[in-house]
Amino acid sequence: MSTDTAPHVLAEPVAGSPPAGAHARSRRNALRAPAGWWVPALWGVVAGSALQIQQPALWNFMAYGACALGALVVGLVAVVLRRNPACLTSALVLGAATLAVFAICGLRSLHFSRTALDPALEGQDIVIVAVVSGLPQPMEVGVRFRVRVLGGEREGAPVQLPETIDLGWYRDTGDDLDQPGGAVASSTTPHAGERWRMTVRLKAPHGARNPHGFDYELFQWEQGVQAVGYVRAGPQDAPPERLDAVMRYPLLLLRERVRDAILAELAAISEGPADLRAAGVVAALVTGDQRAIDRSDWNVFRATGVSHLVSISGLHITLFAWLATQGLGALWRRAPRLCLVIPAQWAGLLGGLVLAALYALFSGWGVPAQRTVLMLAVVVGLRLAGRRWPWPHVWLLACAAVVLQDPWALLQAGFWLSFVAVGVLFAINPIAGNDSRESAGARFCSMFREQWSVTVALAPLTLLLFGQVSLVGFLANLVAIPWVTLVVTPLAFAGVLWAPLWHVAAWCVQALGWFLGLLAAFPWAQFEVAAAPLWAGLAAVLGGVLLAARLPWSVRLAGLPLCLPVLLWQAPRPPQGAFELLAADIGQGNAVLVRTARHALLYDAGPRYSLSSDAGERVLVPLLRSLGERLDRVMLSHRDSDHTGGAAAVLAQQPQATLTGSLGGETELLAERAWTPCVAGQTWRWDGVQFEVLHPVPSLAQEVSRGDKPNAQSCVLRVQGARGSALLAGDIEQPQEQAMVKRGTRLAADVLLVPHHGSKTSSSAAFLSAVQPKIALVQAAYRSRFGHPAPQVLQRLRAQGARVVDSPHCGAATWRSDAPEQIRCEREVARRYWQHQPP
Repeated sequence: MSTDTAPHVLAEPVAGSPPAGAHARSRRNALRAPAGWWVPALWGVVAGSALQIQQPALWNFMAYGACALGALVVGLVAVVLRRNPACLTSALVLGAATLAVFAICGLRSLHFSRTALDPALEGQDIVIVAVVSGLPQPMEVGVRFRVRVLGGEREGAPVQLPETIDLGWYRDTGDDLDQPGGAVASSTTPHAGERWRMTVRLKAPHGARNPHGFDYELFQWEQGVQAVGYVRAGPQDAPPERLDAVMRYPLLLLRERVRDAILAELAAISEGPADLRAAGVVAALVTGDQRAIDRSDWNVFRATGVSHLVSISGLHITLFAWLATQGLGALWRRAPRLCLVIPAQWAGLLGGLVLAALYALFSGWGVPAQRTVLMLAVVVGLRLAGRRWPWPHVWLLACAAVVLQDPWALLQAGFWLSFVAVGVLFAINPIAGNDSRESAGARFCSMFREQWSVTVALAPLTLLLFGQVSLVGFLANLVAIPWVTLVVTPLAFAGVLWAPLWHVAAWCVQALGWFLGLLAAFPWAQFEVAAAPLWAGLAAVLGGVLLAARLPWSVRLAGLPLCLPVLLWQAPRPPQGAFELLAADIGQGNAVLVRTARHALLYDAGPRYSLSSDAGERVLVPLLRSLGERLDRVMLSHRDSDHTGGAAAVLAQQPQATLTGSLGGETELLAERAWTPCVAGQTWRWDGVQFEVLHPVPSLAQEVSRGDKPNAQSCVLRVQGARGSALLAGDIEQPQEQAMVKRGTRLAADVLLVPHHGSKTSSSAAFLSAVQPKIALVQAAYRSRFGHPAPQVLQRLRAQGARVVDSPHCGAATWRSDAPEQIRCEREVARRYWQHQPP
C-alpha cells in the first residue's frame, strides 16, 4: 500500500465497526467499575429476595406496604447524605434495596397465593373449559398435560379456579398402580392449543416432605401451578369434549409435533430398547422434553456427571447464542450500507440474543432457560452501552437480574451450579483477556484447564446439594461436552429439515451412551457422603474455589482443610441402647427406617407409583444417601405393592442388606435375592436394642409359600430400647390383632405404626388397649382414595390418649426412644409460605 493512499483507507469506516468515537468511549469505559451505589443496590436485590423466601408465612398487604415505604425513606436519606462517607451511603442504599425487593417479592407472593384452589373444591366434580397450554406427556397409564382454565362450574354454579392446573387422563388399569377411580380410557388425546370441556377432580399440589428431599410444592409454585387433578371419564360422567383446535400456542404445537415425529421416526427402525432410549435423548435435546429420557439413562448420566447436557440447558442456549452472534455478524459485514446504520457487532449481539430467546421458547421456556436468556440480555446490554465492568460486577448484575425475576431460584441447585461455574470461568479466564490468535493446541489446553478448574470448584458444591459427586465426571464431560454440543445437538436440529439425520444423531447418542456406561460401571464412579450442615458446605465451596483459582499454591492448598468437614461428615446417630424411627413420607404405603448406634433396618419400601417410578428410587434411595446409611436388613411386611414397590431400587443401592419378610408370590423380587421368612419368635439385638417378630405365627407362615392372605401374614415387629419402644404392625387386620391379644403377646409400645394405614378393618379397641401408644403414626396419601385413616379409627386412637401423626400433615416423622414424648415433623421444620398446609 502506498503512503499517499493509506490515510484515506484508514479514514474510511470499516464495515462492521462501531461508529466514530466508539473506540474512544470504549477505552474510557474499559474495565470501569459501575457507580458507587450500583453494587450495594445489586447486593440488596439478592439479600431482599433471600430474606423474603425464608418467611414461614406471608404477611398482609399493609406490612409489605410499610416495607416499601421504609425503603423509600431510607433511599431518600441516602440521596440527602450522598456526599457523606461512602460506607454510610452504601449501607443506606443496601438497606433501601433490601427493603424494596423484600416488599416486591412479598406482594408478588401474596397476590399469587390468593389464586390458590379453594379447599372446599378439593375432590369435587368440576366442569371446566380449558386450553391445553403445556406439552402433553404420555405415560404407561395415560397422559399428563397442563391447561389454562377459561372457566369452571360445579352443579351449574360458576366457581373460581386457579389459572394454571396440571391434569392426568388415565386409562382404567385397576388398583395395581393406585390410579384415581373413575378414570377410563379415551381414544382422543389432548394436543397443545386445543380447547376442551371436561369434568375434573382437583386438589392442591401436595408433595412428599422428607429430610433433604425434593420440594415438589416449591417446584409447582415456581411454575405457577396452583392445582393438580385428573379427568373424570367414568360411566356417570359427561365424556370430555374437544371444542376446537385453534392454534393458540403454535410454538408449543410445533414442539409436540417435532417430538412425536422424532419418536415415531426412530421407533420405526428400532431394534431394541437401546434404540428407543436414544430416541428419547434426541427428542429431549430438540424439544426440551426431559420425560422422554429413560430412567436408566438418567442414572448413567447422573453417575457420570453429564445430566446438564441431555436437556436444553444454559450451556446449549449460550452456545447457540454465541454461534448465532458470530454468524449474523459475519453476514451483516457483507452489507456495508447496513453497517453504516447498525454496526455488525451490535447486530450480531442483538440477533444472537433474539435467536437464543426463540430457541429457549421452543425448548419449553423452562425456568433454567429463562435465567440463561436473562443473563445473556444483561451481558448484551452492557456491551451495547459500551460498559466494560470488572467481571465480579457483571456476574453480580446477572445474578441480581435473575433473582429479581425469580426469587425462588435461590433455592434451586441449578442456580448455584450455574453461577459458581460462570464465576470460576470468569476468574480463571476473563473474557476480556481472550486471545483470538491462540493456536488450536493452546485452545485445547485452555479448555482442558477450564474444565478441570470447574470440576474441582463444583465438586464440593455438588456434594453439598446432592450428597454425591461423580469421580469420572471430568473425563466424561471432557468428551461429552464437545460431542453433544458440536455433533449430536446440531444433527438433532438438522433432522427437523431432513429426518434421516435423526438416525445419525441417535447413533451418536448410543456411542456416547456406550462410553458413559463404561465409566459408570466402575465401582468408584461416584463418591457419596452424608448431607453436611450448611456451614460445612459453605466452607467446602470456598475451598473448591480456592483450589481452582489462579493463585499461589500456598494459598490454593489452604482450600484442602476447608473441604474436610464435608468429606468426613457423618449424620448423628442414636446412643447405645437407643434407637431412632424415621417414617418416610412416601404417600400411600409404608416405609420406616430404624437406626441404632451402628445398625439400620428398613421396614417396608413404599409403593410403586407407576411402571417406571417407585418410592425406592424417588424417596428412599436419596434419603439413605443423605444420611450416609448402610442397611443391615430390609424387612418387607408382606407382598402388597404399597409395601414392596421400592424394594428393588433400595436393594440395588444396598446390596449388603439381607432380606426378610412375608413374600410368598412376589416372584419378580425373589428371583433376584435370597430371603428368609419372618416368623413370630425371631429375635436379635443391636447395640443394646431388642428386636422381636410377633407375627405371623408358624402356622400362618406356612401359607406364605402359597401367597394367600397377604395382609394376614404381615410381619409385626416390636423394637425395645433402654427407654422407649415401637410397634410396626404392617397391614394386619382385626382377626390378627385379636389373636395376638389372646396369646398374651407383649404389645405395649410408645409408638405404634397404625395397622393398614388406619383402615376401618384394623386398630380394634382391644388391640389399642393392649398397645397403649402415646404416638400413633399413620402413613397414608393426602386425600387417600381409600379414606385412610378412617374416622372411627381416629376416634379410638384419641380415646386411648394417643397423639395421631399422619404423613399429609407431618411429612416424614422422626422419633427417638431416648426422648419418647417428642416427635419431629418435617413439615414443621423450616416451614415456608408456599408449602401446602392440609386443612
